[in-house]
Amino acid sequence: MASKPLTLLGIETSCDETAAAVVRGTVPGPGEILSNIVFSQTEAHAPYGGVVPEIASRAHLEILDGIIERALSEAKISLAELDGIAATAGPGLIGGVMVGLTTAKALALGSGKPLVAVNHLMGHALTARLTHGVEFPFLLLLVSGGHCQLVGVGGVDDFRLYGSTIDDAVGEAFDKTAKILGLPYPGGPAVEAAAKNGNSKAYDLPRPLLGKRGSGRAGADFSFSGLKTALRQLAETKVSVEDASASFQAAVIDILRDRTRIAMAMFRRDFPNGNKLVLAGGVAANQAIGAGLNKLCAEEDFTALIPPPRLCTDNAAMIAWAGVERLSAGGAGDALSVSPRARWPLADTAS
Repeated sequence: MASKPLTLLGIETSCDETAAAVVRGTVPGPGEILSNIVFSQTEAHAPYGGVVPEIASRAHLEILDGIIERALSEAKISLAELDGIAATAGPGLIGGVMVGLTTAKALALGSGKPLVAVNHLMGHALTARLTHGVEFPFLLLLVSGGHCQLVGVGGVDDFRLYGSTIDDAVGEAFDKTAKILGLPYPGGPAVEAAAKNGNSKAYDLPRPLLGKRGSGRAGADFSFSGLKTALRQLAETKVSVEDASASFQAAVIDILRDRTRIAMAMFRRDFPNGNKLVLAGGVAANQAIGAGLNKLCAEEDFTALIPPPRLCTDNAAMIAWAGVERLSAGGAGDALSVSPRARWPLADTAS
């Protein structure tokens, strides 16, 4: 199946975006995005300052069918013309994952097409192949609201964890910082915007684990809770929101650069000729973080690759592409009995 282009429908419902897309291509890419429909639930969750799982799953249930119809219509393709149907099967908010996966099962059963149950993190990990045709291996920095990981990617079934967060994910830290400073939801873009007008050296905030390497495989772990706590204590005094945002963002960049530098050394031991760093996840859309990591890559003789912002945040094109990768690798799809998973470490997708 790898010799001809494959066309897949992708469905993504793991958090608060209801998304469907149609993607066509051959590995290693780049692929062609025939449609990519994303409905954001930001307005529904904004009054609560974060995602409410029950609201999210109900919204997915109400609009997913229409989103899929739009994706197929814009792609000018029918179910019969697809090579498979891919859907996020985890990790994520279990109610939302169930909606998307169950819908995909029904479509696969009705059309006779293979079902591909995709790990949401794999979707992010392989996005740079969809957009840039990146060859394996590469080092992945996955930074989002729910995840913060450094992973060596040697193939579609070869993921090596070098570090993950021991407390908060970096995107979660951005959202909590915004709430502390009275900035609107979603917090990441709000903090980034405020930081542009602030002094990044105004407040001396901690950089947890800076320069420290852990034992074992996961030697490049992250920690953000101490930084968040220090910011909360700072905000109890009279502070400039812009300066506090800039100081927080600068601390995050220092942490990400430090942990990534450690992971680069680990990656090169596993893959001596490896020299590519891929950024993925919603926080990868932060321009200041991208600039900081680009500078690190120049220092370490790596090349940084960042997908377009619309493909860094949750979307279904990345899920469809992961389905292309799985089927192209000789997979026959997954059984209709496959279960949704709230937790699903990326390393567990290896066969």
